[in-house]
Amino acid sequence: MDLKEIKKRIEEGIPETRAEVEGAEDHYSAVVVSRAFAGKTRIDQHRMIYALFRDEMARQEIHALALRTCTPEEWESERRGQPR
Repeated sequence: MDLKEIKKRIEEGIPETRAEVEGAEDHYSAVVVSRAFAGKTRIDQHRMIYALFRDEMARQEIHALALRTCTPEEWESERRGQPR
């Protein structure tokens, strides 16, 4: 998969989401900001994203997908230098 496809899949798969994806071959990382994460644990947030790539991960098209997830409010807070 390429970076654009991963980004598109995340943004279309979870409403009101912004994603930035980096990586190459089968190792990727993504920063994902979404209102859908409000009230969910980090584990649940990551599961939401991993579910979008279940088949690709099973086929090893994506071997690793490191995630950093947050709500828009958490993202703004971090940008101002305040921890989550």
